[in-house]
Amino acid sequence: MSSVSEHYANLLAPIYLWTAGGIDAALTQGANDVALFGAGRSARRVALDLGAGFGMHAIPLARSGYSVTAIDTSPVLLAELRKYAEGLDIRTIETDLVRFREHVTTKADLILCMRDTITHLQEFAHVENLFEDVAEALAPAGRFVITFRDYTNPPRGDARFIPVRSDADRIHTCFLEEAPLHVVVHDLVHERHGVSWSFRGSSYKKLRLAPDRVLQALERVGLGGAIDTGPGGMLRVIAASA
Repeated sequence: MSSVSEHYANLLAPIYLWTAGGIDAALTQGANDVALFGAGRSARRVALDLGAGFGMHAIPLARSGYSVTAIDTSPVLLAELRKYAEGLDIRTIETDLVRFREHVTTKADLILCMRDTITHLQEFAHVENLFEDVAEALAPAGRFVITFRDYTNPPRGDARFIPVRSDADRIHTCFLEEAPLHVVVHDLVHERHGVSWSFRGSSYKKLRLAPDRVLQALERVGLGGAIDTGPGGMLRVIAASA
């Protein structure tokens, strides 16, 4: 089984933008997400995107007038972000999201951790530590937005097989396997090369996060929040500092 960074480096990162439907569709969805949690075209503000990937949310935020710091472990995805963010106020940093405070000194008005990235942390104690750092890094009345999947009751039977995306030359399927504290994600990719097909596969663990436990952990660090339904069947938490 791979670590999260190994899984992305060896399999997901080169096809991640394709999996998201291409840059135009991804940025449109990102802009819709940003609009829902109230990041409008007001005064210039500071934002931090943890697990920014290719810039699905960082780019719309910068277009809305935010100064954005985008953090990710994947050099491939950060290179794509820089390509599509040319001329925008976005600084990219290649590091683990739990180390963001080593690179950020300015208080942020908005901190994001989107698209199930929070479940990449392997222990709940790591989630709690991240929340503590986020609370310290937010400006007064700042907001912290998370989206994640609820794996407390993972799918069973045939529902464990999830078709992610396919076209004439590539098929990406995901298979979920239940573990006591995690769900093991198996990504399976078939690709056409002329008349033949190749196969690549890799697996990694995601943390099973109970929504109520997430809210309680946020409240303990002074971030009051509410939870609702987010994009793609995920849950969305919007928390705020005092």
